[in-house]
Order: sequence, then C-alpha cells, then structure tokens
Amino acid sequence: MIGVDEIFEQIDTLQRSDLDAWIREALISPQEDAGALFFSEMECARIRLICTLHYELEIDAETLPVVLSLVDQLYQTRQRLLKLTAAVAAQDKTVQAAILDAIELDGKIDQET
Repeated sequence: MIGVDEIFEQIDTLQRSDLDAWIREALISPQEDAGALFFSEMECARIRLICTLHYELEIDAETLPVVLSLVDQLYQTRQRLLKLTAAVAAQDKTVQAAILDAIELDGKIDQET
C-alpha cells in the first residue's frame, strides 16, 4: 500500500486538488486507515493513467469518467477472454477444434455481410 505523500513523490504532475476531486468522483478508491489514505498498486496504476489522460492528453475532467468507464469495460472484457481461453485450453482436442471451427465460421459469415 502506498500513502498519499508517496504517490505525490512518484507522480510529479499530480495536483492535490485533482486527486481530491478524483476521490470524490469515485474515479479512484483509496483505502482509509486511521484517517490516512492508502492506495493499492492497482489504484496507483489508475492514478498514473488518469494523470496521463488529464495532464498529457488534456482530457478534461468532465470526459474522464467516460474514458475510464470504457477502459474498465475493455479490462473486464480482456479478463473474460483470458478465462475463456483457459477454459478452451483445458478441453480435449476435439472440443478445441470444434470451437475453432465455430469461430472461423462466424468470421466468414461476418465477412460476407
């Protein structure tokens, strides 16, 4: 877990007012312990992403929630795809071949339309 002071040391561009706003808007979710805020590695990565989007790419505060929602959806889709890939890999070769055939058939149908 990383404290607030450490996060400011790690990210030079981060402004306290922005961090407070992102917490209020639930764009990031720190953990609180004895009145102090702490961030997991995942939350620190999210703060870095938000800083890049806001400070470098100049995405305004009103647009950030939309962009982050899309990033979150993409991440969730990636996690589901990884689970699906593992589930398919655990099947016997016949089942794997049938799944691959179905995917290829679906791709051919998409190309025809």
